[in-house]
Amino acid sequence: RTIDGKAWTKVNANCGSTSFVVPDLISGQEYFFRVRAENRFGVGPPAETIQRTTARDPIHPPDPPIKLRIGLVTKNTVSLTWKPPKNDGGAPVTHYNVECLRWDRTGEVKESWKQCNRRDVEETKFTVEDLVEGGEYEFRVKAVNIAGPSRPSATVGPLVVKDQTCPPSIELKEFMEVEEGTDVKIVAKIKGVPFPTLTWLKASPKKPDDKSPVLYDQHVNKIVDENTCTLVIQQSRRNDTGLYTITAVNNLGTASKEMRLNVLGRPGPPVGPIKFESILADKMTISWLPPLDDGGSKITNYVIEKKEANRKTWVSVTNEPKECIFTVPKLMEGHEYVFRIRAQNKYGIGEPLDSEPETARNLFTVPGPCDKPTVSSITRDSMTVNWEEPEHDGGSPITGYWLERKETTGKRWTRVNRDPIKPMTLGVSYKVTGLIEGSEYQFRVSAINAAGVGPPSMPSDPALARDPIAPPGPPIPKVTDWTKSSVDLEWTPPIKDGGSRVTGYIVEYKEEGKEEWERVKDKEIRGTKFVVAGLKEGCFYKFRVRAVNAAGIGEPGEVTDIIEMKDRIVAPDINLDASVRDRIVVHAGGVIRIIAYVSGKPPPTVTWSRDDHALPEEAKIEETAISSSLVIKNCKRSHQGLYTLLAKNDGGERKKTIIVDVLDVPGPVGMPLLTENLTNDSCKLSWFTPEDDGGSPITNYIIEKRESDRRAWTPVTYTVTRQNATIQGLIEGKAYFFRIAAENLIGMGPFTETTKEIVIRNPITVPDRPEDLEVKAVTKNSVTLTWNPPKYNGGSDITMYVLESRLIGKDKFHKVTKEKMLD
Repeated sequence: RTIDGKAWTKVNANCGSTSFVVPDLISGQEYFFRVRAENRFGVGPPAETIQRTTARDPIHPPDPPIKLRIGLVTKNTVSLTWKPPKNDGGAPVTHYNVECLRWDRTGEVKESWKQCNRRDVEETKFTVEDLVEGGEYEFRVKAVNIAGPSRPSATVGPLVVKDQTCPPSIELKEFMEVEEGTDVKIVAKIKGVPFPTLTWLKASPKKPDDKSPVLYDQHVNKIVDENTCTLVIQQSRRNDTGLYTITAVNNLGTASKEMRLNVLGRPGPPVGPIKFESILADKMTISWLPPLDDGGSKITNYVIEKKEANRKTWVSVTNEPKECIFTVPKLMEGHEYVFRIRAQNKYGIGEPLDSEPETARNLFTVPGPCDKPTVSSITRDSMTVNWEEPEHDGGSPITGYWLERKETTGKRWTRVNRDPIKPMTLGVSYKVTGLIEGSEYQFRVSAINAAGVGPPSMPSDPALARDPIAPPGPPIPKVTDWTKSSVDLEWTPPIKDGGSRVTGYIVEYKEEGKEEWERVKDKEIRGTKFVVAGLKEGCFYKFRVRAVNAAGIGEPGEVTDIIEMKDRIVAPDINLDASVRDRIVVHAGGVIRIIAYVSGKPPPTVTWSRDDHALPEEAKIEETAISSSLVIKNCKRSHQGLYTLLAKNDGGERKKTIIVDVLDVPGPVGMPLLTENLTNDSCKLSWFTPEDDGGSPITNYIIEKRESDRRAWTPVTYTVTRQNATIQGLIEGKAYFFRIAAENLIGMGPFTETTKEIVIRNPITVPDRPEDLEVKAVTKNSVTLTWNPPKYNGGSDITMYVLESRLIGKDKFHKVTKEKMLD
């Protein structure tokens, strides 16, 4: 029963031992228990527990503390920190005990472990005091719960107790970005002994060198603990954005670190005033400048609202503009309006900028006349008309132009464009098409603004519709060849013919050192090639060509090189005909034809060879002024090889090689022909591959047979790719001849025939032993024996019997007969 209950509750139905585990208790509840014995006559009186018992898990001392570390060390103190034990033993750790052990200078233990704390240490840190300066100590910590102290932690040390010094150092992240209204903690990790003096400075992002001390109040505060300094900013604002610098100073030096804080929020108001770029009766165009503060995020758009000046309610106009200009439509003429603009970024909409009141009304008239237009780019059916905007736009921007034309012989003006021509930055031009060749035209133009169409300009000067003609552009000449007294010229026509067909060309030359050019021919040259002859040997000349059309002689095109009059030496060059490649493959009986075009000056001598030797007798060389051809008709396998063409002159030599493969049927298969595995209906033939496969891999072997008493050959009807084959379907006892030919992609080669006939029969082996050997008669020097033939003769008739004898006691038999015995 529980201590506050009176009723006893039966725990078990039956228990045969003197111990029992009571289940289903409530953790933390206190209980009394009683036990009664029972026999066959009944249940005896109970035995009751005297003390109450609390239901809880067993409690034992905790595990040792972990991660014991040494912090600040002075001449008589050591600061320690640690982590709680992983297992508290089933009861909370109530406190910790810190122990130390002192060593002497010889490395001997001077004292035993002793407790350093006079009162219970409830935190996981402790400073051990009253240590001996210069003493060498080890430290450990024990955790304590209601069950007692734990085993000691791992020790730290030994270390010498003395003042430690080190210059300051700081760890601080370089950048932090938060949203406006967020609490900010800038945490700097500080090291330095003695602990340094810490100062925070702030500078504007636009003036990073203008730093001032941070002022601490309810909004900004500084928190310093054992090894950190935290700058806390409550409910951050946009003006908290800046470059923060922390400086640490002790007697050993100074350290500084900077961190850039960016507080993001809504943008500030646009920069005013709002300007009215144009005012009309039904719309106004307003402009403004972006906010000085974009909230730390890109401006995504502007929100524009309007209200009539005599009302309080604002009406949304748009939130789409991304630029700082917008035309507000649907205004009522004569009404006075006020506009306000707010910038928006991803964090929200900023403060507004309001305009001055403005009345919707027209402030302009129709534009004035344009100056007289001009005409250019005249062809037989089109002209381009050019004009400038009018001096007076009537107070409203020019939105377009109407262009009109008329023939000089007529009086009626006709509009050229269906829609107004859009204005341009530097003047306006418009191409008028559909004109009649030979007609003369004038043009005039009228400007358009919001008030309407202005008066027309003065008519342009008359212009005749026809294609313009000008002298042609320069040809592009080049020297293709020369000798000691002539030059071969060739040129391409000019890119521009001046609007008229080129009718001829004028070729001119000039000797070096002279100023005047001379014509090579009085008449125009009709083609694009010409040979200039009669030049002086050893002199230097320049050449040029000019095109001629109906408008006259065009600009000259000049040869860039100066040509010296002497015989030209050009090293040989060899180009194979398009039908020839670096490798030629022909079939035996075909024609080997190698055509090579040989050039050079002076004309080179040409030599042909095969495999660095003379050409075959069947080879013929055919020469022309520009080519050399090698021809072999009805070629054979022996004609294949590496053919070389060598061309030489005073300028050098050139070589060209061509591989020629001649494909033919294979040669005869190799001897000998062997027979194996002879049976009563088959035999196996073996042979060697041909010495010459014809230049193409062997694809098959053709096997034929004939009986020895016949002349007709019969093919064996299956494909053979190896050098052996088993011939089936033969007749036992028949004698056969066989012949074999190799086959490739070109065809079948000659047959190789067996020289001896092959008789088809089973293979012959030795016979079995004779049977029923008996002694029939014995004399003093003879014995008569009888026996029966063996059951199996080995596949051949018995030709003889061999009789042997041995003396009793001897191991070796000896022949008795020297002649053949058949019976």
